[in-house]
Amino acid sequence: MDIPSLQNHVSAEEWQLRCDLAAAYRLVALHGWSDLVFTHISVRLPGPEHHFLINPYGMLFDEITASSLVKVDTACNKLNPSPFPVNPAGFVIHSAVHEARPDVQCVLHTHTRAGVAVSAQADGVRPLSQQSTFVLASLAYHDYEGVAFRPDEKPRLQADLGAKTFLCLRNHGLLTVGPSIADAFVAMYIFETTCQIQLAAQSGGGALREVSPQIVAGTAEAMRVQTGGLGGRFAWPALLRSLERSDASYRT
Repeated sequence: MDIPSLQNHVSAEEWQLRCDLAAAYRLVALHGWSDLVFTHISVRLPGPEHHFLINPYGMLFDEITASSLVKVDTACNKLNPSPFPVNPAGFVIHSAVHEARPDVQCVLHTHTRAGVAVSAQADGVRPLSQQSTFVLASLAYHDYEGVAFRPDEKPRLQADLGAKTFLCLRNHGLLTVGPSIADAFVAMYIFETTCQIQLAAQSGGGALREVSPQIVAGTAEAMRVQTGGLGGRFAWPALLRSLERSDASYRT
């Protein structure tokens, strides 16, 4: 698909965010977390206008490039010429989070089998792995209300998320937020891995040993130490190098 480059038509800061967001879409596809074209990753652009970048609706995640991303307002109206449609209904969850959390730059939402399976379990995420302890230290739940396209659901979702990083959307999937694209992506990696490990442990059929609440309570500091205070930014350069080795077209 021939998409004209926007590199010389946007600010350097916006172009960098476009490249990082396109990389996040490619990495989601690479890790097998995409659901055809039916989930989204959004990023807030700097400035008082409350503008965002989101995927062109109908493109697979491994097709998305920096120039194909669409700039929208809080109602998901397109703000610059683009041949691609956007999905206002799909932006309801994202706009709810962005409205309530000025500290959040990126919102990442998935419908993976492992994530949906754990979201359907009455106990939700259980402290069964080291990964789960990071999730449980900042985890919220939101009950399923049907396909999330009604604006009246937004206040309840905002209240349920609060100041947390991880949101388990019951019977629906997973959501992470972060002060950067890197933070939201690495948080989702931990969340998804937690769910996969939980299902694998449960499939063994034996008694399960849970991590003690005292250890869970100390994981926020453990994560800070583990990443040298960088959070997701610690792993992001390596993730970008992996994309560069396979396909650098996300930067076009």
